[in-house]
Amino acid sequence: MKVLPFKIPKPEKDALIYQEDHERVFYDKLHQHAEIQFSIILAGQGTLIVGDTVSFYAKNDIIILDSNMPHVFKSDKKHANPSRMLSLFFTRESFGPDFFNLEELQELKPFFNRCKHGFKVTSNQKAIKTLFLQLGAATKLERFILLLKLLKLVTAANYDSLSSFVYNKKYSDNEGKRMRAVLEFTMNNYRKNISLTAVAEVSNMTKNAFCKYFKKRTNKSYFQFLNELRIENACRLMQVQPDATISEIAYQSGFNNISNFNRQFKIIKSKAPSTFRKSLN
Repeated sequence: MKVLPFKIPKPEKDALIYQEDHERVFYDKLHQHAEIQFSIILAGQGTLIVGDTVSFYAKNDIIILDSNMPHVFKSDKKHANPSRMLSLFFTRESFGPDFFNLEELQELKPFFNRCKHGFKVTSNQKAIKTLFLQLGAATKLERFILLLKLLKLVTAANYDSLSSFVYNKKYSDNEGKRMRAVLEFTMNNYRKNISLTAVAEVSNMTKNAFCKYFKKRTNKSYFQFLNELRIENACRLMQVQPDATISEIAYQSGFNNISNFNRQFKIIKSKAPSTFRKSLN
């Protein structure tokens, strides 16, 4: 199934879509689709942007994204192995407008509430992975039954929300292409000095118009988002480069001033970089 920017084609008669992505890198353009996405990462790692929030994904992560939630999986191209993800796509109406309102399915209500901001499952991963690995050889009826089992497991599991704010209007194709261009430019250049003039040119807007546009759709300023992207990268580098100094980590993440790096790190992570590094051990 080819994923197009902000649209995902749906086979005419399929209520539940199963997809396997086995590529060097995942589809890395900002996109959204009408379906809820329920995925497990079997291989690969990289940056995950959901709504207004930057985080990272890695092997065995289980990620759920709501309908029409803009998101990007930006694979780490330095990672030698191919990326692999298994996904289920469905909507709240896939099995009939009232299916998930049945009394017998009310215990799944927390799942749909959590979907609104996207979430990552933090427990029951082994049991969920076991069921996901059965989907490939399953019939369509068996996949439907597996979906219900998966939803029950996920509803009972612990979780971390992925986004604090999600723009409550569906992006048009033109809006989607504009925001996609901005995020792609940012993810490719965040280690460099990015000016407001440069990013406004990418969006084909004036500086003032761009600032208002970005704030309305993410509930934060562009440079707040940029700093969060840089700090998340710094956190990942601390994990994979334990011998690098804090100054080296800051420089690799786009900060030319160690004082500013320390200040932004404390704002975003509520702790100093050195304290965060010690917590990894």
